[in-house]
Amino acid sequence: MNSISAPPPAADRRLILLITTTSSFLTPFMGSALNIALPSIGAEFGLDAVALGWVATSYMLAAAVFLVPFGRLADIAGRKKIFISGVILYTAASLLSALAVSGSMLIAVRVLQGWGGSMIFGTATALLISVYPPGQRGAALGINTAAVYTGLSLGPVLGGLLTQSFGWRSIFLLHAGLGALLTALVLLLLKQEWREARGEPFDAAGSLLFGLALVSLMYGFSRLPDAPGFVLIGAGTCLAALFLRYETKIAHPVLNLSLFLRNRIFAFSNLAALINYSATAASGFLLSLYLQYVKGLSPRQAGLVLVAQPVVMAVVSPLTGRLSDRIEPRWLASAGMALSAGGLFLLAFLQIGSPLSVVTGCLVLLGMGFGLFSSPNTNAVMSSVDKRSLGVASATLATMRLTGQMFSMGMSLLVIALYLGRVRITAANHPAFMDGLRSAYFIFVAFCAAGVFASLARGRTPGRRRPESG
Repeated sequence: MNSISAPPPAADRRLILLITTTSSFLTPFMGSALNIALPSIGAEFGLDAVALGWVATSYMLAAAVFLVPFGRLADIAGRKKIFISGVILYTAASLLSALAVSGSMLIAVRVLQGWGGSMIFGTATALLISVYPPGQRGAALGINTAAVYTGLSLGPVLGGLLTQSFGWRSIFLLHAGLGALLTALVLLLLKQEWREARGEPFDAAGSLLFGLALVSLMYGFSRLPDAPGFVLIGAGTCLAALFLRYETKIAHPVLNLSLFLRNRIFAFSNLAALINYSATAASGFLLSLYLQYVKGLSPRQAGLVLVAQPVVMAVVSPLTGRLSDRIEPRWLASAGMALSAGGLFLLAFLQIGSPLSVVTGCLVLLGMGFGLFSSPNTNAVMSSVDKRSLGVASATLATMRLTGQMFSMGMSLLVIALYLGRVRITAANHPAFMDGLRSAYFIFVAFCAAGVFASLARGRTPGRRRPESG
């Protein structure tokens, strides 16, 4: 069977929830575990703080470049097909990362891993929405989001333990094993396919323009304040304008701009996601450096501190996912953004001698905010489009997430480079590092505060019933 229009049986829905939830666990687990391992990687390969940032950013950039094209391709060729291809590629790249012999090789293989990750990101949520009716989507998305935060929770703890006991390469080997298990699960148990846009042409030219624009913008941003950075940003802006113009001229674009121009819920929910991730994503990276370089904690100890945020997120997100089926998502998501802004504001006052209890308290507040935001915002995005656009909607939302993460990392690296320079972090330059860290957090507070207004501006999610009284 090539496609499915009728809702599948409950057992099949649970199977798809299991598969997508497992995949949603893998990639955040990798990211949070790798943050803890970065100082160890830097010590082995002699990398400075900016180069260490590229170990994380190269993955996100590659994933963001391919997300929208693979989301569109999934709607045409089949979501399961793209999903399983992504899992296989991600697994292979994890194994190659464990075998890296230099920092350059590791960054290059992380690009390949990001390519596979984009195929997973661009289809997992769409697969889930394909089989769950509107009244049950919030609960399913809450479980799926809880898996993301469980991965974020276990990442710092297991990442620190693995790095300290077996070396940073063991993190990638663990992912290769988990990826192999997920591959077997999909191939043996998932038999259906979903492709509501079957037969429509794929926009290869638009995909190329999109990728070139994003690479130029993000890489250029990382090169600031040097002259090549401004040149690349200018080129990226021109390519982005050309991409937008081209997409309005063809019948089947890779990115349906009418979703933004005619769908207020879709546009503002994606904008809220972009701002939220831009404001919060680099916090784990910055605090990992702070805890290990400035506070002198081991990878395991730093992981135990950083776990506070994702644990709270994992607890809160299933509850808010269910609530978003009853309560208007914009209210929940906006409240979450406001809490996140409060947590970031407190982190902006960190000092070298700040007690760890202060860091933990701020992370708990951030976790509550993010848990309130994520599931309701995803529910709003995916409920605002028809089935034939689910792949593109899922990929667009994931692109907002990854672009926000890259912008957050890029801003952090730029601030660190301005305050510290492109040198390794030592006791002599801890004060300069702290000045950069505090400046970055003040910038993130401003972003998050603006995001509250973007979240409120989205309006009421369509197809929702008001709760009965009495």
